Amino acid sequence: MNNWYLIHTKIRQERVALDNLERQGFACFLPLIRAEKLRRGDLHVVQEPLFPRYLFIRLGMGLESQSWAPIRSTLGVSRLVTFGQTPAKVDDELIAQLQTQTDSTEVQLRHFEPGEQVVVTKGPFVGVEAIYHMADGEGRVMVLLNILSKQVNLSVPPTSIRKIN
Repeated sequence: MNNWYLIHTKIRQERVALDNLERQGFACFLPLIRAEKLRRGDLHVVQEPLFPRYLFIRLGMGLESQSWAPIRSTLGVSRLVTFGQTPAKVDDELIAQLQTQTDSTEVQLRHFEPGEQVVVTKGPFVGVEAIYHMADGEGRVMVLLNILSKQVNLSVPPTSIRKIN
């Protein structure tokens, strides 16, 4: 019988570990989510691990199963997660649910249109509603706050505002 177990990977080497384990014939699952990242002033949609530094591996018990020994020495793998000497089993239903949800998860885009209503989520103006004005070219955005009946420009990181639905 095969069960899912948890692999702890080296920093930012989840995909390296996944590729090398699959090359050795192991069945693995790396849940990915789509996220929006700011790089050099531009927003890019990227896929990143849902659980950084972890991936799941399907392993069997008994004589007919594949040897677990090569796992530790696989490039990108730090260790098999254990509780004492017992490898940490992961429920099949949890894996099935993760596979379903990560396949259907869409990223909530953070790009904004001028004039759009936003709310500040970080910093001294948390909770204050504003109007998106423009990107300022410095990896930040300009919003207009209505303070004391006067519109004030505020430059904030794009990750510190969100759209008002």
